[in-house]
Amino acid sequence: MTESLIWWSIAIYLLVAIGIAILSRQGPAESMSGYFLGNRQMNGFVSALSYSATTYSAFMMVGLAGLTYAGGVGALGFEIIYFAGVSLVAIFGPKFWAVGKKFGFVTPSEMLGHRYNSKHVAIAVSIASCIFLIPYSAVQLAGVGYLLQGITDGAITFTTGVVLATVIAIFFSYIAGIRSVMWTDSLQAIMMIVASTLVALMVIQGLGGFGALFDTLATEHPQSLTVPGPGLFSFVTFLGLTIPWFFFSLSNPQVSQRLFMPSSLRSMRHMLIGFLVFGFIYTLVSVLWGFSALVAFPGLESADLATPTLLASTHVPPVLGVIVMIGIMAAAISTIDSIMLTLASMLSRDVYANLKTNNNAKSNVSEKRQLLVGKCIVPVIALMALGFAELQLDLIAVLSVAASSGLVAMVPAIIGAFYWKRGTAIGALASVVGTSTFVLLMYATGNSLLGLPAGIWGIVVASVLFVGISVVTKPHQASRDAFFTAIAEELAKKRPKPIS
Repeated sequence: MTESLIWWSIAIYLLVAIGIAILSRQGPAESMSGYFLGNRQMNGFVSALSYSATTYSAFMMVGLAGLTYAGGVGALGFEIIYFAGVSLVAIFGPKFWAVGKKFGFVTPSEMLGHRYNSKHVAIAVSIASCIFLIPYSAVQLAGVGYLLQGITDGAITFTTGVVLATVIAIFFSYIAGIRSVMWTDSLQAIMMIVASTLVALMVIQGLGGFGALFDTLATEHPQSLTVPGPGLFSFVTFLGLTIPWFFFSLSNPQVSQRLFMPSSLRSMRHMLIGFLVFGFIYTLVSVLWGFSALVAFPGLESADLATPTLLASTHVPPVLGVIVMIGIMAAAISTIDSIMLTLASMLSRDVYANLKTNNNAKSNVSEKRQLLVGKCIVPVIALMALGFAELQLDLIAVLSVAASSGLVAMVPAIIGAFYWKRGTAIGALASVVGTSTFVLLMYATGNSLLGLPAGIWGIVVASVLFVGISVVTKPHQASRDAFFTAIAEELAKKRPKPIS
């Protein structure tokens, strides 16, 4: 695979993606809802593909394959737990959609601030999300850097790949906001699932078929087919990785914000079904890639080089390899631009607008002003992620979970918002701030307390703080009752009338 082939492929991809992004524009998006939510008019098919592309990013094809390479079949169990966690979307999705439609929420942090009648909750959730999602964005950028570096044997440097991904993500974000991001995501998801599946089948065939692949694993790498396997996974490590990932669909605002976007509950159901089908295929393919790389190239310096090494090998035709490479790069970019838009919307609407508002007054910052601030924040977030990516930290999958370990700080407050009327603003605020600080301190001091990682402690600390403080404080009854009433009324509208 030559460097010129790669650059020409990137150029063709950009031309097609830019064309799709421009066509996705439907007049000027002069409102926060228009720019960041697509005016809540996204259909189920596009939502499913975009949801998938945002979630299954470089983490999957580079990170999960690398995790399989290093830790064996335990990586599949790790990802299955996330799959189980997607059931939370079926439970919480309609409620998110209902209150979003009723109150015009743009961000999950705005929703929590309204539910608990506290702008401080909204501000805290927004800032905590930034703290943990900027490193997660950097993970995606690093995935692109490792991919281009590995597939060209260093001809395209890590930094070049990172900068390229950053520029493309900013560009897509500016064309038409979330509409351009979702439509380009859809292109990327289709291209990725088809090409990656073909590569997996071809590589396995080149290694002698499925039987020969697993025979070789059983003979030469028997630990890779067992748990805990080669040593990466232990029971504690597995829990530390999987618990944050189980709550991913709730804790990560770039994902939960998507629950505001479908045009109807029916579209949301289609989104969920499509996502599950896509994710199941993607998971199996990623794990097979990791196993195939382990058989074909057992002595790699870094597990995260498994995918690029495989794509650059003789097992994969250059044209197909470059298509997959573009697909992985595009998947990473889809996650980055989604995160940039989500964080920009949160910082402009929930931090900037709230700080410019008096304690007892409704926000006096116009939608137009919030949108302008949000657009200015996008490149700032991108550059911060780029700087973090340049640190070139190892094991993309583990870093992804580290970000999610911090984001579980929001989970009890979110669950309480919908299912516990005793939840209070002080409890939510203490849970978010306290847990975020706790997780950061754990990672700063070695990520272990009593032998348990932050991924386990995070949800425990967050739950104890939220429940314990809420029990001894009083909820804001008016905002709570309005919230629950809105859910009941909106969902009742969608139920068929009984036949008399």
